Amino acid sequence: MPSAETTTRPPRDNRIDYVEFNVTDIARSKAFYGSAFGWQFVDYGPAYCEFRDGRLAGGLTTTAPVRASGGPLVILYADDIEAAEARVTAAGGTISQPIFTFPGGRRFHFTDSDGYELAVWTENAGPPSA
Repeated sequence: MPSAETTTRPPRDNRIDYVEFNVTDIARSKAFYGSAFGWQFVDYGPAYCEFRDGRLAGGLTTTAPVRASGGPLVILYADDIEAAEARVTAAGGTISQPIFTFPGGRRFHFTDSDGYELAVWTENAGPPSA
């Protein structure tokens, strides 16, 4: 019989479990992602910090060089995409693609202080066009 823990936790097999960013300054990255998205952090020494967004965990580390170009695009979700875009800008991010519409919703892309490009999307179609 499965324990209560196994019946309440979603399965982990074959799913993305962790995302890690090599950064130049952990404190600066924590300030950015904490301010823009409300992520929570746990420090594990001066070269590693874990983040949690409420659903997914990941890490910020200075143990390897920053490799911001290439690789998969990390995409976050926001109910209010305009507010998310404003928070990214206020936190010091740079909008690389302003909000645009695509079949299924809207999204924008931004870069953080280490040059990583991420995106934010919403299913909300937004205000009707004039």
